[in-house]
Amino acid sequence: MRIVLRDLATCRWLEFSEPVAVLAAREHADVMETLRNIESRVDEDNLWAAGFIAYEAAAGFDQACVTQESTGLPLLSFGLFRRAEELPEPELSTEPSGNSADWQLDTAQHTYMRNVERIREQIALGNTYQVNYTMRGQTRAIHNPWQLFLDIARDAPLAAYLETDEYAIVSASPELFFRLDGSALTSRPMKGTAVRGLDASDDARRHRDLLNSVKDRAENVMIADMLRNDMGRVADPGTVVAESLFDIEKYSTVWQATSTVSAATGKPVSEILAALFPCASITGAPKIASMELIAKLERSPRGIYTGTIGYIAPGRKAQFNVAIRTAHVDRRSGDAEYGVGGGIVWDSRPALEYAECLAKGRILRQRQAPADFQLLETMLWTRESGYFLLDGHLSRLSASAEYFDFDFDKEHIIEELQKLAMTLHNEHHRVRLLMDKTGETILTETALCLPTQSAAFRVCLAKRHVDTDNVFLYHKTTQRAAYENALEGVDDCDDVLLWNREGYLTESTVANVAVRLHERLYTPPIRCGLLPGVLRASLLESGELHERPIRLSELADAQEIILLNSVRKQYPARLV
Repeated sequence: MRIVLRDLATCRWLEFSEPVAVLAAREHADVMETLRNIESRVDEDNLWAAGFIAYEAAAGFDQACVTQESTGLPLLSFGLFRRAEELPEPELSTEPSGNSADWQLDTAQHTYMRNVERIREQIALGNTYQVNYTMRGQTRAIHNPWQLFLDIARDAPLAAYLETDEYAIVSASPELFFRLDGSALTSRPMKGTAVRGLDASDDARRHRDLLNSVKDRAENVMIADMLRNDMGRVADPGTVVAESLFDIEKYSTVWQATSTVSAATGKPVSEILAALFPCASITGAPKIASMELIAKLERSPRGIYTGTIGYIAPGRKAQFNVAIRTAHVDRRSGDAEYGVGGGIVWDSRPALEYAECLAKGRILRQRQAPADFQLLETMLWTRESGYFLLDGHLSRLSASAEYFDFDFDKEHIIEELQKLAMTLHNEHHRVRLLMDKTGETILTETALCLPTQSAAFRVCLAKRHVDTDNVFLYHKTTQRAAYENALEGVDDCDDVLLWNREGYLTESTVANVAVRLHERLYTPPIRCGLLPGVLRASLLESGELHERPIRLSELADAQEIILLNSVRKQYPARLV
């Protein structure tokens, strides 16, 4: 057994390997006894325990909890280790992972929506107030689970990876089930989700909508109240406190609403688990009635999904996540399962709930960028006018810095650009600005000889469509794989026109695109999957350019194709 997880207190990675023993339970009657034995070994032998508890272990804590029958995984399994080793930041591999990106949901959309209506009927009858209804994504080709972990979980605050000879568990969880430090007990339940926008303006709108959502706020407060009640079963009298409610946190694919509940307790970890498990955020309210409905409606056991992964350390220290955004991989066959779901309340709209599930699964289709990727701006400097459209470049850089949580110091960047300008002597220069996550910038320049009249660029259509879910299409960065892939094998063209799955034009590999149709100049809207170019924005603002989707079939009727970027400005193109 090998386990890697992020320690929330230190933000460092801990690795557990070569256990002195592995303790597991497969029957509900053995769950509490096994946990007590684990705790005893930690306290008496100064060992660390790390492992997981499956959702179906719930009846081992409270016989009133109803789940489907567990299959495959033990109800709980913990390794006992002499120490936890600190692990350097895991690095992404540039090699293909060999893992499938083709995940299929086990529940058809019409079935999901019908079950949401069944839950709403139970709410109307007063049998429940909220139910966390979930389904499974499945694939048959995860041959490298560690690479899957690096792809989806490396940046998650409560990430965890566990492997044995038979299976692997990959968790990209952002949710803290509980942390114990001496007598201090803290839980941070999550409830309320909004899909992140792919460009900065849409992302800000979605954040605002979640912050102002009465429905999501009500769900969040309801779950926080349940945690307060559960915590009260093991807390010292009068110590349960809701430290904060409905904090909005940013993650790679979603905005998430979180609350923080704390208490003081002298109870052992096994009793804390018995009081809190499973976490209220992944069952519903009331817990017992919601779990009964979950068992009837969901197609399969949850397994590790919505269970918990964590460790118990000497000195009354423990940390456990809520195992959402978590995959279970059969290491022999490559079969894998990943759960997605959400809280259903009376005013839930089935189609929107289904769309939210799809958004939560989007993480499976995108590999994380290396931690050292940089933001990029390329500008034109002229002796006569200085930096062309500088405000637009700085505005775009600021928006991307906000999106990716990069430090950004506008005044410092302007100062560095001014210093560079004093060293430039040619009529025209191309200035390239790179900025890393700490806000440190690197400026380079190249003298330019811009032609007064250039021949039309020869452009051809890309062989494959771009993925509009690729966030790096909407931000100018050093992550240029989509553009580099489009240029592969292209020898007889100067540039390539990109297009999306729906057959709409997007951009070229180095420029925005404008097409003259019926005497008006049009450019595709950002939502089609393209960079918000600085010159493009300026021309839209002036009224010289207009937005509308452009089908590839319309290019044959185009009176003119123009490429736009802020260094070469506007230059003609010819489709070959």
